Amino acid sequence: MGDLIMSGPAIRALKESFDARITVLTSSMAVGIAKNMPEIDDVIIFDVPWIKTKLVHKTYVFNEIIEEVKGRKFDAAVIFTVYSQNPLPSAMIAYMAGIPKRLAYCRENPYQLLTEWVPDKEPYSIIKHQVWRDLSLVATVGAFTKNESLFLQQNYELWAVVEQKLGRIGVDIGKKWMILHAGVSEEKRQFALEKWVSTGKKIIDELGYQLILTGSVTEKALTDQLENAIGTGSFSAGGLFNIDEFVLLIGKAPIVLSVNTATAHIAAAVGTAVVVLYALTNPQHTPWRSVCKVLPFDVPEAAQSKNEVIRFVNDKLFNKPVEMPTEDNIIDAMKELITFGTHVSTSVKPGVIS
Repeated sequence: MGDLIMSGPAIRALKESFDARITVLTSSMAVGIAKNMPEIDDVIIFDVPWIKTKLVHKTYVFNEIIEEVKGRKFDAAVIFTVYSQNPLPSAMIAYMAGIPKRLAYCRENPYQLLTEWVPDKEPYSIIKHQVWRDLSLVATVGAFTKNESLFLQQNYELWAVVEQKLGRIGVDIGKKWMILHAGVSEEKRQFALEKWVSTGKKIIDELGYQLILTGSVTEKALTDQLENAIGTGSFSAGGLFNIDEFVLLIGKAPIVLSVNTATAHIAAAVGTAVVVLYALTNPQHTPWRSVCKVLPFDVPEAAQSKNEVIRFVNDKLFNKPVEMPTEDNIIDAMKELITFGTHVSTSVKPGVIS
């Protein structure tokens, strides 16, 4: 979901430059946010086996997706990747579906699989933020936009529903509240549970906020556990909101505290200040052009990726120990954003690898 949000400005550039109708082929994990992105006209859902998924694929599903894509008679395909991903499996789908123009970054020579090949220099000589990486890709074929910000539509008519749901779990909407989002899709990006608890208590006691503990349906056990451990002033909201309600909730929040997951990118896209506890997995994915403070910490060695591209970045960029932020670090970051309300430079900066 976060990846799709970060591709939004590049998709906007394609739509504006070519007056294009945009269909996104994406995963079931990301599809929910697509309807909040006005640049997207349609969606095809396909959980490919070369991304993280619990599905076990049968080979015939590839024939089915190729036939579906072929039937749409697309003029062009643009493949967005992070620098550690290979675009060629997706390019093969587009090639077999007969899409005449196919654009992607690729480290090796793709020959006929790509008609528009952009040699991938990342991460060996430079690292760009994911949004800029995607914008740079489409710029090679003449697609530009003056609006390079993230954007998600909010359905303000849903606020009464959101208020009712908050009231049912005990939140007093008339008093100060904020969002704490602890759930992650990858274990290596987790922030320590005991630190969440002590930080939550400190936020309630020192800053006077009620804590809405958000998460998906599968993360309800985590939000319940946090509510029980933090105590009075915290409220478990795991699985309580659909994606439209969740986007609006983040849009209404004065500040969000989150790990580096889609929630941080939603906050950036709706203009909400966010403090991100940022596991050092990928330096490209800090909140884009937002009111933010990024507090990085190391991924345990046992949980680090086996991908050699990522390991190269770890060795070159993340080769000095970075301790987990303390409760005081987090409180100070929140106070800074609340007080100044302006962009704060992050501690994780894409740049030149030497």
